[in-house]
Amino acid sequence: VQLQASGGGSVQAGDSLRLSCTASGRWFGVYAMGWFRQAPGKEREFVASINSRGDSTLYADSVKGRFTISRDNGKRRADLQMNSLKPEDTAAYYCARGPWGNPTGANNEYDYWGQGTLVTVSS
Repeated sequence: VQLQASGGGSVQAGDSLRLSCTASGRWFGVYAMGWFRQAPGKEREFVASINSRGDSTLYADSVKGRFTISRDNGKRRADLQMNSLKPEDTAAYYCARGPWGNPTGANNEYDYWGQGTLVTVSS
């Protein structure tokens, strides 16, 4: 299982970014996928999750209404559209493989992680 996250960058507050997570393997369409982030000096925290079919999502309160998670099982990709970015969104963002089926915010239910992609939001 390999996960490759991309799309990070440096933006101004209020801007948008789209992160992508590309997966290897034919398992992709049956597992939930999630995005997490870790700011310097802080614990890794849940951001968003999507179920295997792509019709059920879960968000952290801090990003609800601004971020949208989506997936394309044919392309083995899970994206995170981030709008109205704030300086507090600055972090390394990680995609991860979740449990079979449903979305979840529980860190310990994710078993494979991609490398982080850095998002920096300046005010």
